Amino acid sequence: MLRHTADLRTIAFVLTYYVLLTAAFVLELPWWGWIAFLVPLSLLAFFIAVATHNTVHCPVFKSRFLNSVFQVLLTNGYGHPVSMYVPGHNLSHHRYTQRTKDRMRTDKMRFRWNLLNQLFFSFVVGPPIFRDNARFAKAMRRVNPKWYRQFLIELVSYLGLMAALAILDPVKLFGFIPLKFLVFVVIPHQYAAWGIMGINFVQHDGADGEHPYNHSRNFKGKLINWFTFNNGYHGMHHMKPGLHWSLLPEAHEKELAPYIHPNLDRVALLPYLIEAYVWPGKRMTYEGEPLVLPPPREDEDWMPEKLKKELDIYDADFVKVEAPVS
Repeated sequence: MLRHTADLRTIAFVLTYYVLLTAAFVLELPWWGWIAFLVPLSLLAFFIAVATHNTVHCPVFKSRFLNSVFQVLLTNGYGHPVSMYVPGHNLSHHRYTQRTKDRMRTDKMRFRWNLLNQLFFSFVVGPPIFRDNARFAKAMRRVNPKWYRQFLIELVSYLGLMAALAILDPVKLFGFIPLKFLVFVVIPHQYAAWGIMGINFVQHDGADGEHPYNHSRNFKGKLINWFTFNNGYHGMHHMKPGLHWSLLPEAHEKELAPYIHPNLDRVALLPYLIEAYVWPGKRMTYEGEPLVLPPPREDEDWMPEKLKKELDIYDADFVKVEAPVS
């Protein structure tokens, strides 16, 4: 049933999210109970966003039907249609890392205080990604109706569940504001979106997107990688996007660690966050030099003139030129 048994952890995280969300809605909570549910729900929503990222590169199940169902569960846990993760991530960021066709390139951020670059990254790169998503969906409606139907299933499911939770919310602030829905659904989903886009800044700022090895910052700590499904091994992921997350550590040690600059091959995330955003809090290249940004660059259109008709999450990393997209 599963392609890799390691994804039992992925499924467990998703099920835990839904159990906690249900409990948060049906239980009468004291003030501290709201915090006690908000924190794990926010973290789990982010972990589901990471699982979404993994899924669009390497599906969890052998069955396409089960993958389609699982995408709906991920969509409702993350707050964004899984199918719509493909254009901005697989087809823009992965194919054109840190170049003008990469909507998530980090040189868009130009605050002097580096912490602000991290905090506001998702708000800067998000709008152009959403515009591209709409254009991509319009193109795929004609080029690949099967992909478009899956996208619609995810979108309608998400909007329907959100409406139901808002209407059925037992706690209405001022008699009409669905408070539990806002605290236990909207905030975790926004945190997940902010986090999954923002981690791109951590992983790529100051690295060389065109270098064969020094294109990504890696964090090899066991604890953080257990919770984030080895997302810390980002360089190896860029080198082999379709490689299952459970295989990344071994591949990293064999194929990347001997060649990567040591400043990009880190263990713990927290020391880097302090170094980059608190003290000294300066924006540096991976070689330890102050980062000199190029002049502001306009986004270039990444959309291929032609797309493979059967494009879906199973081959998104290997798009071929076959069918027109206009």
